[in-house]
Amino acid sequence: MSTLEANIRRALDILLPKIKQQRDKSSKPIVLGITGLQGSGKSTWAAKIVEILTVEHQLQTITVSLDDFYKTHDGLIQQRDQDPNNKLYRVRGQPGTHDEELAARLFQELERYSGEDKLRIPSFDKSQFSGEGDRAPMSDWPTVTQKPDVVVFEGWCVGFQPLPTSAVEEKHTLALAGKLSVNTPAQHKTSHLLEINENLRRYCDAFMGPQHFDFFIHIDTSDLRNVYIWRLEQEHKMVAAKGSGMSDDQVRAFIDGYMPSYEIYLDTLRHGLFRDKGRMVRVVLDRQRNVEKVEEL
Repeated sequence: MSTLEANIRRALDILLPKIKQQRDKSSKPIVLGITGLQGSGKSTWAAKIVEILTVEHQLQTITVSLDDFYKTHDGLIQQRDQDPNNKLYRVRGQPGTHDEELAARLFQELERYSGEDKLRIPSFDKSQFSGEGDRAPMSDWPTVTQKPDVVVFEGWCVGFQPLPTSAVEEKHTLALAGKLSVNTPAQHKTSHLLEINENLRRYCDAFMGPQHFDFFIHIDTSDLRNVYIWRLEQEHKMVAAKGSGMSDDQVRAFIDGYMPSYEIYLDTLRHGLFRDKGRMVRVVLDRQRNVEKVEEL
């Protein structure tokens, strides 16, 4: 067993008895959220958890990615061009670049789904339009033909919760003074950060707030600067394998698009997503992506 798999099992073992207990009590699909920093291995965690729950515990499990709820290419361009000065929309990913109605509708359909007909899961094709991406044709969407016991919902900002205006403004002030880990909120106007915050508020109301999850896993690190190292390592491996990819400067610029939200919202998530304890696990990784600690929140 690899170290990564051992770590995944270590975190999952904390939640597994509770997942099984809830499954025995309710016919509704259990929603397990997974969030992780860029390069932390979030997608690998999600895929392995689906495998473990399905194969070893006979829990019909599927995965849903926040990425697959992106707006169409036209919608993303419209969002980007709406305010060319808002640099946060230069890359897809920020709250505001997803189709909120599509996401909310899917989770409602999953809750009602009986398995009698095929249920299509949205899919986004990141290869389209020279990497800008577009929603895949519905005929290409993966289908579910059996009622799921567990839905693993993964995404980079899944679990983030909106803050009061004053708290966002305070983060911006701290960044300007160089008092945050990387200080990326200082690269943006407060009004642009507040726009993301309001988009996040809608997301949480519609499909991504604590009330929409049963359990949660947060893959974190003690030093946010590790994210740049992890993502550079990933890109170097891809370049070695495929012969092309982003330069180091492009990778850093890519991470800079997500880092403001990490610096603004992670502190709250680190205290726990739920008011009641015992439904969330936080996994803290060091620079080498080894587990420093696993804590139940």
